[in-house]
Amino acid sequence: MPDHVDYTCAQAWTALSAAHAVVTEQLTAALDQACGLSSHEFDVLLRVLHGTDGGLRLGALCKMVRISQPSLSRTVARLERQGWLRRSGAPGDGRGVLVSITEAGRAAAARGVAAHAGTIRSLLLDRLTPDEQELLARALTRVAAGDQERKEPSWQDQPRSA
Repeated sequence: MPDHVDYTCAQAWTALSAAHAVVTEQLTAALDQACGLSSHEFDVLLRVLHGTDGGLRLGALCKMVRISQPSLSRTVARLERQGWLRRSGAPGDGRGVLVSITEAGRAAAARGVAAHAGTIRSLLLDRLTPDEQELLARALTRVAAGDQERKEPSWQDQPRSA
């Protein structure tokens, strides 16, 4: 029989996997209905939206969204065909690609943000106390950071409301 620690580990993983599947399924449907975006496309739009005014380099964007470079290139191409993103050459670098968001992309992202927030609230956050929400955010931020020496700004860096 497995020891208690191993059993607890398996229980935690099973619960996390099940919760992820439920939230992902509903989130995918909500984003598709609200703005025709997949979750990867929504993530890319958000990252570019919150990037610098001049856009994000494709390589930097790839590190942020954690999908392969070929998958990201296809995603950016689809979003460009929709008129939501624009690709251009990076200033001073003949090989670099800069990705920026268009006004239509901003509108699509806004529709997606509303659908995303409503789905995450109803399926996840409304089921947790504020302390549990904070604990979850802290724990998942630490897990997502992995071995990274430089952590991306997170919810922890934002002032807390009363």
